[in-house]
Amino acid sequence: MTEYTDKTGATVTVERDPAQDAYQIRDASGEVAGHAHFRERDGERIFHHTVVDERFGGRGMGTALVRGAVEATRDEGVPVVAECGMVKGFLEKNDEEFSGAYRPSTPEDRAWLAGGDD
Repeated sequence: MTEYTDKTGATVTVERDPAQDAYQIRDASGEVAGHAHFRERDGERIFHHTVVDERFGGRGMGTALVRGAVEATRDEGVPVVAECGMVKGFLEKNDEEFSGAYRPSTPEDRAWLAGGDD
């Protein structure tokens, strides 16, 4: 579990969700505010969907969630594949910090995610 501070100054936590292939973010009260979903393939973690409940909008929780998920994945030595627009945008904005730890998704990745190639 990693702690971050949202735009209101509150502490939020990001951790792997044990019930699904995702990272979750919790607000200071412990309520789950969002998830960054992934699937693993060939030793890589493909992030394909990130969502934060609109009740938590404007607090920077999406950025904290993606940062936590990407940092944890990098720390595990697992390459990140950015299919999700939110993850892709974060990594492009922070390319210098995460250079070499990720790559953009390919049509093959998207086909695999869609169930066209196992």
